[in-house]
Amino acid sequence: MLKAHRLARGWSARQAIEELEQLCEQHGLGLPRANIDLLNAWENNRARPRPQTIDLLARLYKANAVRLGLAADYCEDTGGPKVVVMAQGRPEEAVRADAGAARSADYWADHRAAHSADHSADYWADHSVDHSVDHRADHRADDARRRALFHHATLMGRPDGRFFAEVEGIRHDLDRALAIGTVTEDQLDRLDEQVLRHRREYMTTPPMPMLCRVMLEIADVRKLTVMRQPASAQRRLLTATTMLALLSADALMKLGDTRQAHAWYGTARTASDDVGDLRLRALVRAQQTMLLYYYGDLNETVRLAREARMLAGSAPSSPAALAAAAEARALARMGDGKAARTALAEAEQIFARMRGLRQDDLAFVFTEKRMVFYRTGTLIELGDAQPIEAIDAFPPGFQTIDPALILLDQAAHLARNGDHEEACRIAAEALSQVPAEHRTSIVVTRAKALLADADPRRPAVRHLSRVLAESSARLAL
Repeated sequence: MLKAHRLARGWSARQAIEELEQLCEQHGLGLPRANIDLLNAWENNRARPRPQTIDLLARLYKANAVRLGLAADYCEDTGGPKVVVMAQGRPEEAVRADAGAARSADYWADHRAAHSADHSADYWADHSVDHSVDHRADHRADDARRRALFHHATLMGRPDGRFFAEVEGIRHDLDRALAIGTVTEDQLDRLDEQVLRHRREYMTTPPMPMLCRVMLEIADVRKLTVMRQPASAQRRLLTATTMLALLSADALMKLGDTRQAHAWYGTARTASDDVGDLRLRALVRAQQTMLLYYYGDLNETVRLAREARMLAGSAPSSPAALAAAAEARALARMGDGKAARTALAEAEQIFARMRGLRQDDLAFVFTEKRMVFYRTGTLIELGDAQPIEAIDAFPPGFQTIDPALILLDQAAHLARNGDHEEACRIAAEALSQVPAEHRTSIVVTRAKALLADADPRRPAVRHLSRVLAESSARLAL
């Protein structure tokens, strides 16, 4: 309620503090113990002002503590005259209001405040049906009475004081609706921290337990997103939803569930498009290229990578670098060497311009290791690289499956050129480097595909078959 009173006057937090200081100076009330940070804490229920400060805020907003949401109203009056008692020492300001004046804008502000308090986040979490029914009934009654008043004023053509009081009351209602949400700044801050933690843990955690954690987080976020929130809060919720959906899609891709992976990328795209952040939209499309590269159409991979690059713009960023690198790798596999080298050079240039930016080892951040991964994959398809050099760029004790995927890229390239035995040897080596809990479908399926055209009598082929049999028995699905 306190924030709604400020917004109703069109004040910023700084302006409200300045107005409060000016009020205290005019009336000789001393310097108020208030600042922007404290006001923000009071407005978001993270702290409570001192009694003396409550009195000053009541003077500033010309309201009592109940209307400011800083005190409870336990009055059991059901009608009749209403007495408003002002601060001690100002008896001349006591006002006796009759039943007609009770319909003024302040009355309706109190009426809405009471119902808004009933419909807090805890209310919605508990699904209190009885209160919801009462609220809807009261709202319909208020709406019918107001409509009758405005239709009557339209016919009579002579608005009176009650008419203008209702006009102001409606504005108060709208301001409160815009200011009141079911999520606090603290909740949003904690959500941002949780998403960041999930992105960091994703670099080392197997996809199955990671997917479970993300699903639990999404269930909590969904409860907040279904309610109307202020635009700034809704934007942060949608950004968090996009990141969680991307984590889910990537985990499902590793687990081999391509149908659900595509669906979750669609969810991430919907959320990012609602945010309207071009870089976030580019990130979703750039990430989805990996699914298309391994399980889909290379032409579609290139198309989506170019769409991501267009959205990312010319500024250096993770989405721009990833999209260019993904395009280069897909073009190389399609046999378009010249275009692949051009796209790879552009990816290198974008990444070089990013070197001054902070590059945390998080999911969806294009780091040096990611550049090595895509560069090596592209050069392998072009026949220009020795993958063991790329493996050396990763620290001991591999934290991701990227080194294994690099080796499998080389194995697939050798198989396409007829060297099936060497391809199977490299694939077996790749599988042996992946811990059992990370040996998911995206790794096993690619290795298994090498057996299709290989001679089963060859030692390397038999060895790969045995490794795959062991992997399939404990496949992390």
